[in-house]
Amino acid sequence: MSRLQAFLEHRNFTFFIIGLILLNAALLGLETDDVLRETYGGLFHRLDQLILGIFVVELSAKLVAYRKSFFSSGWNWFDLIIVTICLIPASGPLSVLRALRVFRVLRLLSVVPSLRRVISALLQAIPGMTSILSVLLVIYYVAAVLATHIFGNSHDAELETLFGSIGQSMFTLFQMMTLDGWRTEIAEPVLVLYPWAWVFFVIFIIITSFAVLNLFIGVIVDAMNIIHEEENREKGDVPLHADIKLLRADIEELRRQLASQKTG
Repeated sequence: MSRLQAFLEHRNFTFFIIGLILLNAALLGLETDDVLRETYGGLFHRLDQLILGIFVVELSAKLVAYRKSFFSSGWNWFDLIIVTICLIPASGPLSVLRALRVFRVLRLLSVVPSLRRVISALLQAIPGMTSILSVLLVIYYVAAVLATHIFGNSHDAELETLFGSIGQSMFTLFQMMTLDGWRTEIAEPVLVLYPWAWVFFVIFIIITSFAVLNLFIGVIVDAMNIIHEEENREKGDVPLHADIKLLRADIEELRRQLASQKTG
C-alpha cells in the first residue's frame, strides 16, 4: 500500500493528471466548433472516454491505497463527485448532462496545490466575509431607501425607472458599485434635477467600491497567511521570528553560564 500511495503522490504522476485535465478541457472547447465536431467527433469521443477511464482508475487506486482515510479529505470527495457526474449516461432526456463534463476541469482545483490553497483560503475567509456582507447589505438598504425617497419622487420618467422602488434603487446602486456606466446612465440624468446628488454618489462609491472591497481583500489575504503558516508547521519549517527567539534564548543561556564561571 505504501508503494501505491507513493506512486499516487509522486510529482510526475500529479503532472500527468494535470496534463490530462488540461487536454480534456481543450477537447471540450474544440467540441463546441461545429466543423471540428463533424470532422473529428469520433476521435474527440474516444479521447474523452479514455481520459474519463483514467480518472476512474486513479480514484479506484486511491480508494485501495487510502481505504477509509480517503473519505476524510474533502478534496477526495470533490474529485469523486465530479467523476461520478461524468459517468452518468448522457442520452435521451439526460443528454443535457453532457455539458456537465466540463466540470472535470474543476479537478485542477484539487490537483494543483497553489489552487487548492486559494480555495482553502476562500473557505476559511467565509465567516469574515459574511460579516462584511452584512455591513454592506445595511449600507445598501439605507442608501436605497434614501435614493427612493429623494430621486424616485421627482415625477421624472427616467429617474422613476432608476429609483422608482426600493428594488429598482438597489439594482441601480449595484450597477453604480460596479462602476459600469454609472456616470452617463445614472449620475448625469439625476444631476440635471439634483445638482448636489454628486455628493451622495461619491460617498456611496467610496464606501462600497473601495472601502468594502479592500476589507474583502484583507480578509482573504489574512486567511491565506494563516494557511501558509499552518503548512509550514506541518512541513516542520520554523518561521524566521521563531529562529530569532531561539537564538536570543541561546545567547542568554551563554551569558548566564559565563557569569556563573566568573563568580565561581
